Amino acid sequence: MKVVVRENNIDQALRVLKKTMQRDGVFRDMRTKRAYEKPSEKRVRKTAEAVRRRRKLLRKQALRDAGALGKRG
Repeated sequence: MKVVVRENNIDQALRVLKKTMQRDGVFRDMRTKRAYEKPSEKRVRKTAEAVRRRRKLLRKQALRDAGALGKRG
């Protein structure tokens, strides 16, 4: 991962680096690998993440459908 420092502005380069790492999920990986996670805990976490993603998708679809219905009338 590379970040270009322009005009010796290290603060801005750090901000860009942190944003890139956040987007790539580096911080999330570091947090999960900090300690051992039992297989049962991993399974529960993965299931919860899948449920969260599914609910978010359904919420977005419902909003999109409601918006489409409003435009027809």
